[in-house]
Amino acid sequence: MAKLTVIIPYYQKEPGILRRALASVFAQTFQDFHILVIDDCSPYPIDEELEPLSEQERARLTVISQPNKGPGGARNTGLDHVPDDSEFVAFLDSDDEWTPDHLKNAYGSMSRFGADCYWASITGGEAFYYHFDVAELTESHSVIRLQEAPLVVEIPDLINVMLRNWSFLHLSCMVIGRSLFETVRFDAALRLAAEDVLFFCDCILAAKRVVLCDEAGAERGEGINIFHSIDNDSPQFLQQQFNTFVALETLEGRFSRKPTAIASIRSYQHTARRQALWSQARRLKRRKSPQFRLLARWVLRDPRLLQSALALAVGKFSRAH
Repeated sequence: MAKLTVIIPYYQKEPGILRRALASVFAQTFQDFHILVIDDCSPYPIDEELEPLSEQERARLTVISQPNKGPGGARNTGLDHVPDDSEFVAFLDSDDEWTPDHLKNAYGSMSRFGADCYWASITGGEAFYYHFDVAELTESHSVIRLQEAPLVVEIPDLINVMLRNWSFLHLSCMVIGRSLFETVRFDAALRLAAEDVLFFCDCILAAKRVVLCDEAGAERGEGINIFHSIDNDSPQFLQQQFNTFVALETLEGRFSRKPTAIASIRSYQHTARRQALWSQARRLKRRKSPQFRLLARWVLRDPRLLQSALALAVGKFSRAH
């Protein structure tokens, strides 16, 4: 087969997006790969996306169709079907595009430095303002510079750096080795948020060595696919924040004896609560009922949500007077 397996989950609402992602894969300067596309019961049919492929390209691609399981479940199916002779797995969201040297940089860096986990930087438009590249980490954190062109670094305290702000990590820039893709899986229950963060954390904890490359590995598609098309006013936004909170609870269990990590996680939990409550306040402002059922589930799991709601109400009342 091939040294590297590419996993692309597919669940799309408009034509041409997967076609564009696949074009960026076939344009790679590193060509020793095979592609697994997981059709997660997409509402837009995959056959039309694959129609422009040449016979040679189609032979390098396998489609696995399944009932809808969400992005984590789709990626898990891909991981379960990686051929025995693949050395590495690279992920690509179907609405993102790789830069031409992404796989070359990943394979070269991981082989040279004995790494089983790799991230490159990512680029994107204005909607992607919160992400930052690997070079910025070198300005504020202790790093080991392994290579200068392209810049490849190792961060000794990567797990704590990641827990403070994981906005330099993205799945479409991630490549993992066999020791990880055979054992680590996504939490498929977290359909709308944070399944990637848990996966990042588990891979970092399990990896023998993680390296990061500053050269951009992908350009983000700014949420064109259905997995990431939720904004602050979407009905699914509260569920997204709840899923984020659940993932953060799981992370908290991973680091029960590490106060610095717990502090970072609890800060993110506080943000998730506030985001959730602001979304419900906006619903009231638009004369829509709050999502009481999900709010009740959240309160049963996390009574602090009520404290946050009270603080938000008091703050709003104080500003009004």
